[in-house]
Amino acid sequence: MKTRKDMNFVVREMCKEEYGLLSDFLYEAIFVPDGVEPPPKSILNRPELQVYISGFGTNKNDKALAAEIDGKTVGVIWARIMKDYGHIDESTPSLAMSVLKEYRGRGIGTALLKHMLIEEKTAGHAKLSLSVQKDNYAVTLYRKAGFMIIGESDEEYIMAADLSRNFENIDNGIRFLQSDGGM
Repeated sequence: MKTRKDMNFVVREMCKEEYGLLSDFLYEAIFVPDGVEPPPKSILNRPELQVYISGFGTNKNDKALAAEIDGKTVGVIWARIMKDYGHIDESTPSLAMSVLKEYRGRGIGTALLKHMLIEEKTAGHAKLSLSVQKDNYAVTLYRKAGFMIIGESDEEYIMAADLSRNFENIDNGIRFLQSDGGM
């Protein structure tokens, strides 16, 4: 698969042996505005962040995909049913994703998201949810993918995508469709 920068990458299912990488990518997923010092890595020990990674792979609804370039994992997207920041109900998986900084802006996050939408729909899920900081540039990506804002706090949006209508397969490719605004 080619990105906008002609960089070859592959999106694949993560192997159970790789789930240890999720903590590194969870740290990368923490939105740090320009000019702000990143938090210490010990922040990952907080219970509200551990819910994303602790025991990952032990539940049938846990799903993780990786983007790989020349054998190096450069991006990860994962979903599980959990009571996280983006939790909306007991049957909707919440999403987390990140791409290493030096690989951002090359279409990798978009490809990961598209593949996960298909995976979750295929698994029989009706929706997928997430939480994102309002200032995070990824909000635009999520909106293009059909995620709608269904709640918000001062700093974050809770967004959800209706998997029945926000994308379709076209000739082995994937095209995002505009949402009609309903959930």
